[in-house]
Amino acid sequence: MIAARKNPDAFAFQVMLGLCLVWGCQQVLIKSAAVDIAPVMQAALRNGIAALLVGLLVCFRDGWGQVGITWRAGLLAGALFGLEFLFIAEGLKLTSAAHMSVFLYTAPIFTALGLHFMIPSERLRLLQWLGILLAFCGIALAFAGGVSLAQLDGRMLLGDGLAILAGLAWGATTVVVRCSRLSEAPVTLTLFYQLAVGFVGLVAIALFSGQIMDVALTPLAVGSVLFQGIVVSFISYMTWFWLLRKYLASNLAVFSFITPLFGVTFGVLLLDEPLSLNFVIGAVMVLLGVIMVSAEGWVRQQLRKVVG
Repeated sequence: MIAARKNPDAFAFQVMLGLCLVWGCQQVLIKSAAVDIAPVMQAALRNGIAALLVGLLVCFRDGWGQVGITWRAGLLAGALFGLEFLFIAEGLKLTSAAHMSVFLYTAPIFTALGLHFMIPSERLRLLQWLGILLAFCGIALAFAGGVSLAQLDGRMLLGDGLAILAGLAWGATTVVVRCSRLSEAPVTLTLFYQLAVGFVGLVAIALFSGQIMDVALTPLAVGSVLFQGIVVSFISYMTWFWLLRKYLASNLAVFSFITPLFGVTFGVLLLDEPLSLNFVIGAVMVLLGVIMVSAEGWVRQQLRKVVG
């Protein structure tokens, strides 16, 4: 018998705060270590380390039984996952970690749009459509403040565009998982597909682009890869899945949007990244819109409390 999921309590909030802190710093780590190891290689190695750890966990739990019926969807989900990190890696060469942190979290918008057309029970409601409109208006406003006179080559604008594409790939990955046999497979197997296929694809891209040799084993490079592979891609993801088994997903999703706030804060404090007023206002609009889409039930409850 499956235990009923409950509303997040103080413990769940503390764990989510820790997860958001971890997730929020990863873009800053990638950008900081880029001088010693190419971002594509960082993404490949983190996926490889985490794939090994998750694979061992799958063996321990005897979770390979559904490979025969899930491998096609697994390959597609893994390819999209690898594409997401390719866009992140290349985007961080051009834009700031703060911008990447915000635009990457447009992923739930693309997930909601995809599921709207794929699954009848996932049709978007009016409040969610308003959230999508708000988010895309926020993106337009943030883009308008993304390029200054000193950046007429449009590098930051291109980097922001790659961040949006990363969010699209992330959203598409979720749609594939939800609309395929992976939705019934163990989460460890689904995560293994994503990490393993992403690792192979990113290594191939690094090899053909020559970035595989762009590695200096400095303490920063090694520490960044190990932190991303063990703490971010393994421990934090498994903790997130554990929370989803115990608490209501919609309410947890609201907490998860603290992540871009940490990302922006770390980018400003640690990398001395500038923020334009347009970007700040646009980012707030994007996050509010995403919350309206991914946690529509929770938002409606809060509105009833205000109105009532």
